[in-house]
Amino acid sequence: MAMEAADKLITGQELTREEFIELLQAASSSTELCTRLAEEARRLRKQYYGDKVYLRGLIEFTNYCKNNCYYCGIRCENRKIRRYRLTKEEILDCCKTGRALGFQTFVLQGGEDPFFTDERLAELIYSIKERHPECAVTLSLGERSYESYRRLREAGADRYLLRHETADPAHYRKLHPDNMSLQNRKQCLLDLKALGYQVGAGFMVGSPGQTEEELAEDLLFLKDLQPQMVGIGPFIPQKDTPFAKERAGSVEKTLLLLSVVRILLPKALIPATTALGTMDADGREKGMRAGANVVMPNLSPQKNREQYALYDHKISTGEEAAECTDLLMRRMEAAGFHLSWERGDAR
Repeated sequence: MAMEAADKLITGQELTREEFIELLQAASSSTELCTRLAEEARRLRKQYYGDKVYLRGLIEFTNYCKNNCYYCGIRCENRKIRRYRLTKEEILDCCKTGRALGFQTFVLQGGEDPFFTDERLAELIYSIKERHPECAVTLSLGERSYESYRRLREAGADRYLLRHETADPAHYRKLHPDNMSLQNRKQCLLDLKALGYQVGAGFMVGSPGQTEEELAEDLLFLKDLQPQMVGIGPFIPQKDTPFAKERAGSVEKTLLLLSVVRILLPKALIPATTALGTMDADGREKGMRAGANVVMPNLSPQKNREQYALYDHKISTGEEAAECTDLLMRRMEAAGFHLSWERGDAR
């Protein structure tokens, strides 16, 4: 039955929730099935994007956050973290450095920090686009109102990353406090699509309490949403959260789901995430072989990189650093891929 579900997925047919569950359960113990899915994922990525790996310059500009998500190291109740905010000038300097290195996409990522009002963010985005009109600006700032997203889009933002983390309401409640809502999260993604952003969703693999049934809900949600970008990474515990002693997610399961998502959304831009590289020294290469086609080296000031501690042991040096893309290039080329400095918009 699992092979039949794989055949349906590969030939573009709709899978039911039960078929996704069966496929994921069988693939967890079947090398043959995983290999078949990975081969199809590579074929599709090559069909639409060749062997290009698109570069994004990541700027983690604030680790303040009003939310208290149980898995996140920058949650508002973590009193042990040293907080920081980059100034507008510091962010523009990061962009200037990134452009000199060759980057054509800047990803502004931060916690849900009330300091960064619509006015401040719009002014920042406008300044970036004024200096670098050929570059794309991607935002990853969490949940905001439709009006806020509209103002940021009008200021020049091109893309927005908002991982839904889990599409199952009961599982969402295990990961988030009561003042947060999965319904609102999903509405934000719909608002972003309506406003013309290139939209990214995604989820953690192996988060506490996660089941195959909940992963099936994630896949069905992505199929319905049709995002242009999908970020998937293994759950990694952070020492100052309620989930500090939970087991990390599996690299192998993450790679399996990368392949499934590539087949489900063949034209999507899919990163080999920092979390994957943190869990496995060859995580990026394995991610590419599973169907990924994006990497996001860190452009943040070096003094702040360790402070953006979403999870423990997060890598921010070596190939993860924007100033070391020559090392990343050699590794990608050795694995049969080549880095692309293009904007890399979704097909």
